[in-house]
Amino acid sequence: MGYEAVLERIAETAHRVGRSPNEITLLVVSKGQTPDIIRSIYNKGQRLFGENRVTELLSKKAALPADIQWHLIGHLQTNKVKAVLPHIQLLHALDRDSLLNEIAKRAVIPLPCLIEVKIAQEPTKHGVLPEEVELFIEKVLAEPKITLRGFMGMATLTKDKAQIRREFRLLRQIFDTARQRYPEAPIDTLSMGMSNDFELAIEEGSTLVRVGSAIFSPQ
Repeated sequence: MGYEAVLERIAETAHRVGRSPNEITLLVVSKGQTPDIIRSIYNKGQRLFGENRVTELLSKKAALPADIQWHLIGHLQTNKVKAVLPHIQLLHALDRDSLLNEIAKRAVIPLPCLIEVKIAQEPTKHGVLPEEVELFIEKVLAEPKITLRGFMGMATLTKDKAQIRREFRLLRQIFDTARQRYPEAPIDTLSMGMSNDFELAIEEGSTLVRVGSAIFSPQ
């Protein structure tokens, strides 16, 4: 599809549901891509890139322009926290007490984080269970070394659009409820939607879509 085509589809979808394209941030998922390929997207004006693995993120960060904002979107092991903390602008996958505690121990300045919520009907997916999110939010907000910016979720990998839509709506409900309940918290990011479902996610209120293969796959 390509970078420009993804931007066009984001804009078209936003307009279709009465939203401004400016409400939706594109995070380019650059896992598996070389620094040269990433630089080609950077040269088109893109500054937000996401990686799944700490080692890959660190090696690319060292080889690319310093004004790139890196997001870590994959499952983060506690033994990698210290290494990655100084290098990311946003962690998308805060999903358990042990990770929260390790960030609190290692962070020098507050780390912006999204709580990952398990909305998919797949056992391999990570995340806080929806019925346990409220308690976890309280723990995160009580920790001064973490700034809660919102929520992230991955829908079930299925062709059933109705199911995907239900899962996104559940996450949107969690997001809206948290913003109402904790108005003092800077909760402004709803990270949902990837290459195969970002249009549905935008329709359901996503403010950030994580797109990789639709940008980098052969035209």
